[in-house]
Amino acid sequence: MVFDDELVAAAFRTLADLRAVARQGLPPSPLVDSPKCPGCSLVGICLPDELNALNGRHEGPPRKILPADPDPCPVYVTDHRATIGKRADRLEVRVAGVKVTDARLLDVSQVCVFGNAQVSTQLLAELFARSIPVCFFSSGGWFRGIAHGMEGRNVELRRRQVIVAAQGGLDIARRIVAAKIANSRVLLRRNARPRPEVELARLTRSAQRALEAETIAELLGIEGAAARTYFQALPAMLRPLGSLPGGAFTFEGRNRRPPLDPVNCLLSYLYSLLTKDMTVTTFAIGFDPYIGFYHQPRFGRPALALDLVEEFRSVIADSIAITLVNTGEIRASDFIVRSTGVALTNDGRRTVLRAYERRLGTEVQHPRFGYTVTYRRVLDVQARMLAAHLLGEVDSYQPFTTR
Repeated sequence: MVFDDELVAAAFRTLADLRAVARQGLPPSPLVDSPKCPGCSLVGICLPDELNALNGRHEGPPRKILPADPDPCPVYVTDHRATIGKRADRLEVRVAGVKVTDARLLDVSQVCVFGNAQVSTQLLAELFARSIPVCFFSSGGWFRGIAHGMEGRNVELRRRQVIVAAQGGLDIARRIVAAKIANSRVLLRRNARPRPEVELARLTRSAQRALEAETIAELLGIEGAAARTYFQALPAMLRPLGSLPGGAFTFEGRNRRPPLDPVNCLLSYLYSLLTKDMTVTTFAIGFDPYIGFYHQPRFGRPALALDLVEEFRSVIADSIAITLVNTGEIRASDFIVRSTGVALTNDGRRTVLRAYERRLGTEVQHPRFGYTVTYRRVLDVQARMLAAHLLGEVDSYQPFTTR
């Protein structure tokens, strides 16, 4: 190769173009139908075909370039006597000094610790080095906190998140609430018997009103009214297959902290699990999970995670609770009824955890992109779509809605 004046000039032009792109503060648009994208290890992060589809740069459905589900899975430790440690490249769980199970660290996506189970320092250091978070719950399933390594390196995303939140983030909030109401309506339409026509019509109107709300306060009122309508009709989706002291698996409205009946106990536990997974997802992408657009900042509340959870409450958490009751998979013996409220037993928590992971592993067709992925992957895709909107790569955030 001859380094002549023409080649040197071309090199300087390329450098000038690169500097211009860097000064923009926005990533360049992805290539359209590039044959390099499907084989790239970062394709599930930058989502080039999805961005092109949302921006109208791609005709037809995006190529199926996402895996159905990541290979690593969460590890749940519910026994408060357990000690979780590391031996070689494996996570090991012991109770009273006796090994009860182990798993390759390569196969672990997160570690969920309930109650007073102990986690060794050696394991924590290894998990942080592998970017595997540790989530801590109370014995009753309340999501108390998360420990992770030095994540959140995407400073520009956090900066944009703070700017949009300071401006109100009303458009994002409106779309999220409308999607939540629409998904709740779909669940009712599919499962309620007899079909609650009045409630379905109210929810249709509420979803439209949510898109037209002019303030967060107005949106809160619309969402609250829609939630009352939805929960009033929820008993029509339940079959009283079991009984507890004082009655069957009945539901007379939403209550919590503590829940006063088994169905509310299930819902609270599942909402906590869903919030945990969305908090982990937002941390991994680079968000600050405490700065939201619909849920207002409050000490200790992961507002952004709760924002993104809204569109999945009915399609994941409520659906699991209804299935557990209607199939008899959850029984009266899985609950402890006290004067202060209702709680799950250890066996009951394990039953719910199995059903939760089963639901996250269920494949669904993405309504916007057309490909089939698991709900676990959908959580990640939606959070990344929100990040793309905040970074200016797409004009608006499109929530996940079912038909």
